[in-house]
Order: sequence, then structure tokens, then C-alpha cells
Amino acid sequence: MAASKAGKRSKPPAGPKQELAAKIFHGLNIISLILMIGSGLQIYNANPVFGGRGGWTFPRTFLLGGWLGGGRNWHFAAMWIFSLNLLVYGIYIFSTKRWEKRFVSQGDLQVLQKGQNPKRKNYAWHRLIYTGIVPVLILAIASGVAMYKPAQLHWLSGLFGSWQTLRVIHFITVPIVIIFVIGHFLLSQKVGGYRLIKSMFT
Repeated sequence: MAASKAGKRSKPPAGPKQELAAKIFHGLNIISLILMIGSGLQIYNANPVFGGRGGWTFPRTFLLGGWLGGGRNWHFAAMWIFSLNLLVYGIYIFSTKRWEKRFVSQGDLQVLQKGQNPKRKNYAWHRLIYTGIVPVLILAIASGVAMYKPAQLHWLSGLFGSWQTLRVIHFITVPIVIIFVIGHFLLSQKVGGYRLIKSMFT
């Protein structure tokens, strides 16, 4: 009897469980981001954003598409997956009111200013970063679509001023998203450890 109780006590606690929608969202996001970054660098190399055609380019190891046309095809195909995935997930979290737990609140801001609980601060930082990435993603998609159809969406591309400004803004959103992914990963580890990260994909 004692051995049975000891066995129960030694059993590791159940890990966090994520809903299927969250797993699909994160999986599609990672796949589409990798495809967009690789194909985007292929497009970049054809006419570098910085320095003109003689500017610095990225090694072939990081490229996807083989040439400009191939890079564009991969990039815009992945863009639709990424954009529709965000749209569907956005509708999902708002319709189920999960946004209340995902996005930063006034309470989170107060915790960041005066809070003493490290774990609670990590949660607040997590939600702040989660909220801050939303306008960046909208800017990335808007600038990308404006370059995709500049004639049809001239009103959108015109909001960015010049074509070069549009390209620079779109390019800058990429490292911001990468930094977000890294920050999201590190904060998730602080809040829930490796089991939380694993739960997002298994």
C-alpha cells in the first residue's frame, strides 16, 4: 500500500494542455514564416533594399525559390497561408473572448510598474509583447500586399510615400517578428517551462 502511494507521488504532474486551434495556429505560423523569410531573402537578393543592385546580399543557404520569380511565388503563397491563419485565429480568440487572457490589460501595466511577483511580471510582459506584435503584423501584411499589387492597390502603396520607403518598412518588420518569436519562446519558458512549449505542438 505504501509502495503504491509512493508510486503515485513520484508520478510527474500533467503538463499544460493547449487547444487544437492554438496548436494549428502556431504550427502554420512557424511553417509560413520560414517559407516567407527564405523566399523574401531570395526577392531581396534580386534588388537589395539597402545599397541598390550592388548592395549586400544573403548567402544562398538561406534562400528559397532559386530565382526572383520562384521566390515571389513561394513568398506570396506563404503570405496567404500566414494572413488567413492570423485572420481565422483572430476571429477565434475574439469570438471566444480569449483575447482577455492574451492581450495586455491595465492590471498588467500596473504590475510592470509596481509589481513584486516575478512570475506575475513574466505573464504581464508576455501579454504586452503579444499585444505589441499585432500592429507590426498588420504593417507587414499591408506593406507586402501593397508591393504585391501596387497598381490595383495604389491607394495603399501611396500611404507609404515612396516605393523605397515601402520596401524598407516591409523589410524591417521581418527582424521585429523574429525578435518577437524569440522573446515569445523565452517568456513561455519562464512562465511554463519546456512543457508549455511542447504542449503547443504535441
